[in-house]
Amino acid sequence: MANLKVNYLGTDFENPTVLASGVLGVTASTWKSVVKSGAGGITTKSVWLNEHKGHPNPTIITTEHWMMNAVGLPDAGVEKAKQEIEDYMKEKPAPLIVSIVGGKKDEFVEIAQQIAKTDADILEVNISCPNVEDEFGRPFACIPDQSKEITAAVKKIAGDKPVVIKLSPNVTDIKEIANACAEGGADGFCAINTLGPGLAINLETRMPILANKVGGISGPAIKPLAVKMVSDIYQATKLPIIGTGGITTGEDALEIMMAGATLVGMGSSVFYRGADVFRKVSQEMSDWCDKNGVANVEEIIGTVKL
Repeated sequence: MANLKVNYLGTDFENPTVLASGVLGVTASTWKSVVKSGAGGITTKSVWLNEHKGHPNPTIITTEHWMMNAVGLPDAGVEKAKQEIEDYMKEKPAPLIVSIVGGKKDEFVEIAQQIAKTDADILEVNISCPNVEDEFGRPFACIPDQSKEITAAVKKIAGDKPVVIKLSPNVTDIKEIANACAEGGADGFCAINTLGPGLAINLETRMPILANKVGGISGPAIKPLAVKMVSDIYQATKLPIIGTGGITTGEDALEIMMAGATLVGMGSSVFYRGADVFRKVSQEMSDWCDKNGVANVEEIIGTVKL
């Protein structure tokens, strides 16, 4: 069988599949269960400094081709997160990436200071969620100077933890944002977050289906955009990337790795193919590598011929 092990920012992963932030990422017991289902690593749900309620139901709508959510990043706060991290790290069946989010720069810094003291492997800075735009204004990931400023501030206090910036696809030129973050000291990127916001209407009531009215779009339909943007970021910065956005099959995962991703974030695919989608995708990747003479999956990273 092909060797699916990859090294991302100094941390070894048994395979490239990683639970994306926002799906099944709340408790240590859930993280362990996802690893048992074949995931090579875990990304937590985005952690706020204090408890954050999120949006009321209904928050998610799914179709065959896409998913739209306006969950609003509910979270119990950083103190609860630290307890879950400590519990997970007692066994640590796979690397842990902790996602953090804030409404302003000082909040990112304060959360990062606390997470930096834990044994988590990597810090992911979510500056790109569209589902809290009404609450906090335009995402930082849409503004180069602010993206750079938050990156530099978090990097300064992160200690020896690598800092990964989660980027938004809802920009004119994602390369410009990526370069700004790289100048701020980013070690890598996670791309892409959901697209949108989008709107779905109930034909009977003629009202929006989601309580928040609009939401971020994910699922298989956005994969080509994710692949293009990962390629753009990789070509612009050459920094390691967690590629996410509509990845559902082993071929999808290999495609986004050829575009430049080292790890492959998977979230909506849990809905489409079940909780063991990580094992299924890893097997499909292995089968393709064996068939095509690829001994180590790291060989294909960034090999797209543009």
